Amino acid sequence: MINHKYILSKPINSLATACVLLLFISACQETPPQKNILFILADDFGYNDLSYRNSNFYETPNIDRIAKEGIVFKEGYANAQICSPSRASIMSGKFTARHGITDWIGAPTGEAWRKKNRHNQLLPPEYQHHLAHEYVTLPEALKEANYKTFFAGKWHLGGKGSSPEDHGFDINVGGNHAGSPRGGYFSPFKNPQLKNQKAGENLSMRLANETVDFITENKKEPFFAFLSFYAVHGPVQTTQEKWQKYRNKAERTGIAKNGFKMGHFLPIRQTQDNPVYAGLVEQMDDAVGVVLKNLKELGLDKNTLVIFTSDNGGVASGDNYSTSNLPLRGGKGYQFEGGIKAPYFIKVPWLKNEIKTCNTPVTGADLYPTILDLVGLELKPKEHADGLSLVPLLNGKKIADRPLIWHYPHYGNQGGEPSSIIRQENWKLIHYYEAGKNELYNLTKDSEELNDVAKDNLKVVEKLSKTLFDYLEEVGAQFPVKDSLYNSNLEAAHLKETKTVKMQQLEKQRMEYLSPDFDPKNNWWGSSPTID
Repeated sequence: MINHKYILSKPINSLATACVLLLFISACQETPPQKNILFILADDFGYNDLSYRNSNFYETPNIDRIAKEGIVFKEGYANAQICSPSRASIMSGKFTARHGITDWIGAPTGEAWRKKNRHNQLLPPEYQHHLAHEYVTLPEALKEANYKTFFAGKWHLGGKGSSPEDHGFDINVGGNHAGSPRGGYFSPFKNPQLKNQKAGENLSMRLANETVDFITENKKEPFFAFLSFYAVHGPVQTTQEKWQKYRNKAERTGIAKNGFKMGHFLPIRQTQDNPVYAGLVEQMDDAVGVVLKNLKELGLDKNTLVIFTSDNGGVASGDNYSTSNLPLRGGKGYQFEGGIKAPYFIKVPWLKNEIKTCNTPVTGADLYPTILDLVGLELKPKEHADGLSLVPLLNGKKIADRPLIWHYPHYGNQGGEPSSIIRQENWKLIHYYEAGKNELYNLTKDSEELNDVAKDNLKVVEKLSKTLFDYLEEVGAQFPVKDSLYNSNLEAAHLKETKTVKMQQLEKQRMEYLSPDFDPKNNWWGSSPTID
């Protein structure tokens, strides 16, 4: 190894020699010997829930900074429209139909679905209830290379026996079977993996501080820190100060008379004007800022890969009806772009190029091989079977065209329909299991998915449908079945009631949130019980 201090202590005899030395040192700095990884995963955070996306309501300066300093994947997708499946895809590098976790873990299947009283046509199939132990997960692959691995926040990939510690993480803070923050966003937390320290402590900030402590303690060895926020999943909660800030902002920009319209099964929010949710978004962004500041103060910002993404689209329907994803259609739980498209930013300090945005479609399954590639480790194609390294794209080159596939044969809580999706190039085909029909969209011309062009492109439909179902058959995908007790009159009555009573409830709650004298009357400030 060349000793830089020794070289620079000798007289420099010429300008040329000096230039060579400076270039040599610069090259060394661009390729650090220790490459760390900070992976930030938000929960239910929509594609347009960012001030970076020109949202006039939300404020996310710290997340925006990752986008501005890194590369923005404009066609970045979560691998499912709900959480557990897409999280399993990040950890395994596999599409959902292959790893078998096709719904959020805990969702009812088969005849148990009838207890929801939705009177649907189909019974959803069974699915895997934990991440398979035979997989070599992303953290396990990094541990093989002597990375110190850390997890903080939402896991939702299994309980006892299938916790973060059982899948490659040395340290787990707050990760368990739960999909939402039990106890809410202010201490006391009802989380056995997260000790209460002080009353009223903010959950997002606590997870950020735990991440900071881990990074500080392990700054001299390669580390993989996975900060998995519970935010911005319901129940939506914030402080009185942040609620007031965004309530006033909504009033200044103009409060729409109506905030919802009816979807196929449930109303869908059309406005970004929920001051409680906006405060929750800012709380998460504040926490991101704490971690980024720590990296810089420790001098680790130049050798730490930073990734930011979300596990599905924003919640426009069901749960807390928190946000609008417009102009994208739908939201969490839906087969449309608002359900599966997500913020997707990668910052690689040691890669020097002029590429700031990328229009190639990518998914969360690609992050496993991409991380291995970026830190100089051998890829594991038998493990990340559906993911590709995005390093060529990060260097301004191309990757092989391939179909992206989503499989969600369930109804869920947000109003989406049992379906499978394939996207290849500009085409997106959606197969619906209730009617057995296909819809086709040209996303380049119609990113809002308003014009079904299946009838005008029968050969495209045939080709994509074959590719989709060949894949699903290959991986042993499960499918819904007809409910023998289905009654169309009961379903129609349920939908009629939803369109009237539910819509009225939601509009009333929306205006309560925006009222100057709003008071949640609870032991935290800024929310109310979920309407669902």
